[in-house]
Amino acid sequence: MIILDENSHEEFKEGTYIALGSFDGLHKGHMTLINKVVDEAMADGVKSAVYTFKNHPLTVANPELTPKLLMDNKQKIHLLKAKGIDVTIFISFTMEYMKTEAEDFINMLIRDYNCKGFVVGFNFKYGYHNKGNIETLKAMAEKVGFKLFIMDAALSQDDIISSTRIRSLISKGNIEEANELLFEPFMLRGKIIGGKKLGRKIGFPTANMSYNDEYLLPKTGVYYTNILVEGILHKGITSVGFNPTVEGKELSIETHILDFDEEIYGREVKVYFINYMRDEEKYDSLDGLVHQLKKDEELARKRELTALL
Repeated sequence: MIILDENSHEEFKEGTYIALGSFDGLHKGHMTLINKVVDEAMADGVKSAVYTFKNHPLTVANPELTPKLLMDNKQKIHLLKAKGIDVTIFISFTMEYMKTEAEDFINMLIRDYNCKGFVVGFNFKYGYHNKGNIETLKAMAEKVGFKLFIMDAALSQDDIISSTRIRSLISKGNIEEANELLFEPFMLRGKIIGGKKLGRKIGFPTANMSYNDEYLLPKTGVYYTNILVEGILHKGITSVGFNPTVEGKELSIETHILDFDEEIYGREVKVYFINYMRDEEKYDSLDGLVHQLKKDEELARKRELTALL
């Protein structure tokens, strides 16, 4: 897959079809756009492309309203490639960029990427102050002559699938329901950092993962997870919380990886959250905590590893 940004250029002599959107989280609502742009591009012998942003537009337009992100750009690239996209265009959303007028924006895409057609969602808006909408895009398609495909809302349980809905589910611990709407299970990526090593002392060593505050964290609690280490997937139990039994003060993300005893400090891992097991609890003693952890491990061993893209 070709990856471009505002500083790179590629000549597309055969042309492109471009799917437009912020694509936060890559959920099944996005799937309709991605499948359509891949199919139409293939049928016309051109490149399929996704045009999106390195940063959420609200970081510039209204920083106080910027939501926590569902997915990092590295994972977004991986999944778009897996879904057959030929070109991903990542643009920095800046104040200058935000002031681009709607018609100028579309003309720029036609000029810079030899775009022959666009795929957009039913509520797509674009250009300065969101003056561009489906009706203005239809009018421009008729005037200029590019193809335009407008995709209906994707529904689940009679409700529109959206990043906002998925964020709400994850924040409430409804991981399984959120995962039903995503391309892949909700995932956090980070490096393994040093911790208090309490888990090792009680027979349940944990990998303490760093996290970036830009990204959404799930509700505090204990989860069954799958952990990708050096390309190999393992079963795990992940605690998101404050370790109340030992009077913890700072939030941590700690994973007990089943049947794993390698030293992985400094390595990058991916933790996929599969289902919510229980609330974070404070026990009267470490023995009480160990007793519960043994129950958690027994349940985790009965679960299957999840197929990933």
